[in-house]
Amino acid sequence: MDIESTGLNIGTDRIVELALIKVNSDGDKITKTYRVNPEMPIPPEVTKIHGISDSDIADSPTFKMIAGEVAAMIKGCDLGGYNSDKFDIPMLAEEFARVGYDIDLKENKFVDVQAIFFMKEPRNLAAAYKFYCNKDLTNAHSALADVEATWEILQAQLEKYTDLGRTVDSLSSIGQGNKFADFAGRIVFNEAGEEVFNFGKFKGQKVLDVFAREKSYYSWMMDGDFPAYTKKVITRLYLKLREK
Repeated sequence: MDIESTGLNIGTDRIVELALIKVNSDGDKITKTYRVNPEMPIPPEVTKIHGISDSDIADSPTFKMIAGEVAAMIKGCDLGGYNSDKFDIPMLAEEFARVGYDIDLKENKFVDVQAIFFMKEPRNLAAAYKFYCNKDLTNAHSALADVEATWEILQAQLEKYTDLGRTVDSLSSIGQGNKFADFAGRIVFNEAGEEVFNFGKFKGQKVLDVFAREKSYYSWMMDGDFPAYTKKVITRLYLKLREK
């Protein structure tokens, strides 16, 4: 199974497309694709990723209208996908629960192809060194050996991927670091460059807006087990709010 959605938040986003391949024990396959009206706008930046716009699903059924058909197709089946344990299956379960359809996906077994991939093809420094430089990393976890290997890997990546930019700005845009307001990823920047929460009940909401409504939330975070730098970031924002 694979799901396209309005976003990545399991609790608030909705399915816009669901594709299923049902493989029977004799090897026969049944394929079904559903376009779904999510009853909420699809953000333009998400449409750029999967190509599905509001107009594409305006006349499509809602998930409530297809829930029974989907449930019948997966009844008695185990479920698989790519990163499905973390996204597709939780998203599908949330949609069933939201429309009040009584189905427990925990009765199924799950096969996540990404988990197999990551288990068999490690994504550690030694694996990257072997892949890009065709060398075995000796003395791994020695800081000097690791940093020397990392520098060689970067040079090999620049040589291998000719479409990579040759500036630090272009290379740094690939990672997550510049998207985090803190280092732990608890506070991130939205498209407008504003700090938003990346966890908890206020996930996706602007920090300043939350602190303006819920002043106790700042105190809760300051008293909680959050990294010191995260507390530094929220303190700066809290003081900025008080200056207004």
